[in-house]
Amino acid sequence: MMNPLNKYAEQQHEEIDQLYRSLLRICEEEYDPEASIGVRRAVDYLLQELEPEDQNLGMSKAAYALSLGKMAVKELGLDAPGLTAALLMNGPKKDENASKRMKEVLGERVCGIVNELRRIGDLDTSGSQEQSENMRNLILSLATDFRVILVKLAERLFLMRLNKRLEEKEQIALACEARSIYSPLAHRLGLYNVMSEMEDIAMSILDREAYIQIEEKLRSGSDKRKRFIEEFIRPLKTDLEEENFKVEIKGRVKAVSSIWRKMKQQKVDFEEVYDRFAIRIIVDTPPKREKADCWRIYSIITDHYQPNPERLRDWISAPKSNGYESLHTTVVVPGGEWVEVQIRTKRMNEIAEKGLAAHWKYKGIKAQAGIDQWIARVREALESTEMDADNLIEDLKLSQFSKEIFVFTPNGDLKKFPEHATVLDFAFDIHTDIGVSCSGARVNNRNVPIRHVLKNGDKVEIIRSKEQKPKIDWLNAVVTSKAKSKIRHALKEDKLKEAEVGKETLKRRFRNWKIEFDDTSIRKLIRHYKYKDAIDLYFDVATEKIDLLQIKDLLKAEEKSQSNERVHIEDEAVDRLVQNASADGNDFLVIDEKLANVDFKLAPCCNPINGDAIFGFVTVGAGITIHRMNCPNAQQMISRYGYRVVKARWKSTAKENYFPVSLRITGTDDLGIVSNISDVISRDLQVNMRSISIDSDDGLFEGSVTIFVKDSKHLEALIRKLKRVKGVNNIQRMN
Repeated sequence: MMNPLNKYAEQQHEEIDQLYRSLLRICEEEYDPEASIGVRRAVDYLLQELEPEDQNLGMSKAAYALSLGKMAVKELGLDAPGLTAALLMNGPKKDENASKRMKEVLGERVCGIVNELRRIGDLDTSGSQEQSENMRNLILSLATDFRVILVKLAERLFLMRLNKRLEEKEQIALACEARSIYSPLAHRLGLYNVMSEMEDIAMSILDREAYIQIEEKLRSGSDKRKRFIEEFIRPLKTDLEEENFKVEIKGRVKAVSSIWRKMKQQKVDFEEVYDRFAIRIIVDTPPKREKADCWRIYSIITDHYQPNPERLRDWISAPKSNGYESLHTTVVVPGGEWVEVQIRTKRMNEIAEKGLAAHWKYKGIKAQAGIDQWIARVREALESTEMDADNLIEDLKLSQFSKEIFVFTPNGDLKKFPEHATVLDFAFDIHTDIGVSCSGARVNNRNVPIRHVLKNGDKVEIIRSKEQKPKIDWLNAVVTSKAKSKIRHALKEDKLKEAEVGKETLKRRFRNWKIEFDDTSIRKLIRHYKYKDAIDLYFDVATEKIDLLQIKDLLKAEEKSQSNERVHIEDEAVDRLVQNASADGNDFLVIDEKLANVDFKLAPCCNPINGDAIFGFVTVGAGITIHRMNCPNAQQMISRYGYRVVKARWKSTAKENYFPVSLRITGTDDLGIVSNISDVISRDLQVNMRSISIDSDDGLFEGSVTIFVKDSKHLEALIRKLKRVKGVNNIQRMN
């Protein structure tokens, strides 16, 4: 048989050959001989099916697939079937003959994983699919094979690393998708390295300015940080060696996105984020001695440094639901600086880095049961026809950075819940019937209402009542997606009964009015009253929320019906508007005073100014709205309505336009601070000021000021000047 690499040019031949050999070396280290042979067979099949002109992001498809495969094995720990699927997911053409050949060469199992991956890939590129539905379909693939999600995560991360090869619009869509779907999912499956890198790359695209600032500050302090870590480790290393521990000690800088998130949550500057790095101690010890050895190491650390008892986290005795095990403590060093220390074994570290991918290697270990339980719960919820996909995605995103609590059943069984879970969450987790009839609980032998928030270590016994029925406000009293889904299902059953009564009432009235009861008439009513479906209409008829005579007048007057129809912007109209907005032949909407061929306005949600990175969004019947790239609504608009997004940029003009900008200013409440700030704005820089508001408390002040500036450079100059005012500590632009 001819070598399939011979059809490639010399440079491509050499690149693919090196990647192939490198991948095989990794496989020989990770897999048994039989599995390695299977990978060879897959690569040979791939190279035979592909042609040199098959390209992906400027690379040959063969080189792309082999590079992805290497990364998936080394960083996510994929097994041989998973690697084979990763190699083939973007490879040979998707036709019936190719599928048959793949099945013959590689078997039905691998072929099934590849087909599932391609199906999910098609969903990701479909403009009509919402991200929450993509999430639903993605996680449903767990019912087929775990590898599907692991491969998809590897492929998304690999693509994000190559984001510079994509168009700006594609970069933004990729970053939004990662934040909404793949980063929370990676966290849920224990893939912390994948999650952190995805969050960092997404931030570098969506919040580029903040990312660069934090990255530069981390880089400038690296030498000082390195010396500090060496001094911190030195006494610990000596004592650990004396106790015959085989340890590896690392100093690890927190992810840029993690630091940025803390700055926003705590409303502090970079310098005020205390745990910007952590010390990780990894001990090589047998499974039976893991817990004891980790606590012995904790004892050695606290002999040298004072711990903060409130920051102790024991995830060895009670692992996280994604399988994460570690002992965390925060200690203070001489000089007052706080340092987070993570203590874990070699096995725990592999699970922490590879998450679900380590599931097969350590199956049966206590921590891995958490992943099995979570997957079982997700399958149960998603396979239910009542599952709300938006609720699921929101649950995953919230759980990404939230804490967990542990409570006990009356029999002493341990249950895990997200922080702020209530008695109702507990009841629905036990069983749906217990949830719908829950009227309260006994928590630690004390009667509490259904909205009572549970705390770590609570012992919970549910109190039931036959008269109890779910109510709509119960949805505000629960935090888990399972409880919300079950409550909605119960409410819908009651609603359906009422709706049947309303439907019969409407049928009788239609007969009296001599109006045909058909889909056309019902659709007119649904559109007019803006209902989601007919059930909502029938329910409101039954509960007398609609005036039946008004319905009669509406249907009798056809012209009124037409004037009340909801206006829809069709795809053709969107395309036309986008085409009219294009300029310079580069599909850019150029913003200046001469733009007369299309209606546009500046979005009030983010107040863009000249010089900001922006994009245009085609609105329903109102032209194009201009948003900042880091607008709080950008992620939702781009992910859900990507076909309505147009590129936009500012154009230099002779005319001076002024834009309103609001700034948040915080600092020390010195005498005359308001006057000093006002003077800098109006006298020194001659900037018009719309409003200023300052509140002070306990020697500190926080205020907002709205001003008019020409562009982003003008704003930057103003902020620099204001920061020099005595007492001003921080200035941030508000949305």
